[in-house]
Amino acid sequence: MDVGELLNYQPDRGAKRIRDEEGGGEEARGGKQLKGARDLARHRDAALGPGDDPDQEDTSEDRKRILEKLMDSEEEPEGEPVDESSVKKMILTFEKRSYKNQELRIKFPDNPEKFMEAELDLNDIIQEMHVVATMPDLYHLLVELNAVHSLLGLLSHENTHIAIAVVDLLQELTDIDTLQESEEGAEVLIDALLEGQVVALLVQNMERLDEQVKEEADGVYNTLAIVENMAEFRPGLCTEAAQQGLMQWLLKRVKAKLPFEANKLYCSEILAIVLQNNDSEHQELLGEMDGIDVLLQQLSVFKRHNPSTAEEQEMMENLDFL
Repeated sequence: MDVGELLNYQPDRGAKRIRDEEGGGEEARGGKQLKGARDLARHRDAALGPGDDPDQEDTSEDRKRILEKLMDSEEEPEGEPVDESSVKKMILTFEKRSYKNQELRIKFPDNPEKFMEAELDLNDIIQEMHVVATMPDLYHLLVELNAVHSLLGLLSHENTHIAIAVVDLLQELTDIDTLQESEEGAEVLIDALLEGQVVALLVQNMERLDEQVKEEADGVYNTLAIVENMAEFRPGLCTEAAQQGLMQWLLKRVKAKLPFEANKLYCSEILAIVLQNNDSEHQELLGEMDGIDVLLQQLSVFKRHNPSTAEEQEMMENLDFL
């Protein structure tokens, strides 16, 4: 089973994963309407006293009581408050699901049905962990409980959906406004990411993404956002990032003969950010990669015709800093 089939495969998970669009149709929708009608009738009968005619038009008092009962029955219990204890529990669940998925993939490499359930569970907990991005003062738990190391390991996961889910999470965790809310938490997180060679792993992941697929193109964009966030918070990391393959990938992406779009513009912006930090060393590295020729070739396009949009104008300005 190839990756495409693997991603499209969704085992029956019972009521936990029922979606409106799956098995919905007119019959299912009719079933829901029927159930609602039965509930309404049951509450209506309960509201009527003995001897009342059920076919008689409801009084306003009856309607009020029925409505209150229905609203009470539909109320959902409040979720568990998010605090240090719940974050620890969430991270522990993440570690268990990550380990289980890895174990099943090793045990059944050619049988996706055996590990797909665990893969869905892993994706679910990664989505739940987005809530941690609202509490940067608890970022130290991600480091202390080894979650940062585990997340970085998933950037090379065989299923690119999982890798992209991690990219989305890291992008939110490193949002510059969030980092500035807790300098101590931000420092701990950035240190752990850099120690884990985050830029090299992000570049390796981008190398395998197909930007013709919207989700993967979004993954590239969010990866560049991670780099921008970290560079804004700690400009000195640009040198390390450039040496971990980022500059080479940016030059290749800017040079690629693809239609002009958001990712190409963003690449030019990140390239400008990297090169404008520690100018001499980065420009020397740029020369070693024949990057000056790449930039001149891209700028020559705008000599033949003026930028036709504000985005093209911005890209020209990003590249015209030599």
